[in-house]
Amino acid sequence: MSPPSRQLPLVVYQQEHHLKASRRRLCDLPAEEQPLYRLHHHGIEALSTTELLALLLGTAKAPGMAQDLLDLVGSLHQLARANKAQLMRVRGIGEAQAARLLSFLELSRRLQAPAADEKVRITSPADGANLLLPRMRHLEQEELHVILLDTRNRVMAIRVIYRGSLNTSMIRISEIFRTAIEAPAAAILIAHNHPSGDPAPSPEDISVTRKIVEAGNLLGIDLLDHLIIGNGRYTSLKERGLGFS
Repeated sequence: MSPPSRQLPLVVYQQEHHLKASRRRLCDLPAEEQPLYRLHHHGIEALSTTELLALLLGTAKAPGMAQDLLDLVGSLHQLARANKAQLMRVRGIGEAQAARLLSFLELSRRLQAPAADEKVRITSPADGANLLLPRMRHLEQEELHVILLDTRNRVMAIRVIYRGSLNTSMIRISEIFRTAIEAPAAAILIAHNHPSGDPAPSPEDISVTRKIVEAGNLLGIDLLDHLIIGNGRYTSLKERGLGFS
């Protein structure tokens, strides 16, 4: 197909052509431009984010809906934080499509977690962060997670202790260690997220860390670290010597 009469740079023309194609219905696209055709002939890696979402939505109007969805949330990472009500703000996305999207996002998060039969060992703050970032980086509210560890620092379980707006007055140290004692765990690593995406510790974060360290010393259960999870970043209070000195 020849370019339009107005002379556009090739890249701009291609972008406009792709955008127009993404707004059309699946049944209106030429066979070679349909996501399913492209998947079979070029491989899944060749598909754009919009095309992948269109396949997931699976309706005649999917390309336009997929683009509208990305326009609404801003990015694929922001999509991971969306709830059902936000997804259904897009014209054409109903209960079934929203449920399909949420299921896909949850499966993606679970896939990043270690296999159930794999004993993960925590030997550094990065090990704990790699384990928790996939499940905590997109949370819309604060959560406090506790990783329970055996005598070889292998992960026994991960427990969510608090969910909501966290502050030092509401965090009960006994609740954290009750879970560890019941396990029983030899050590723990705790982490909470900052929905703002900034993992900088607050004075309250440092204060509660100090209290948990002291309680752990009395009970013989080590606190290996306190991680603050942001959007793709984390802070180790142990590495910074905050609350552990």
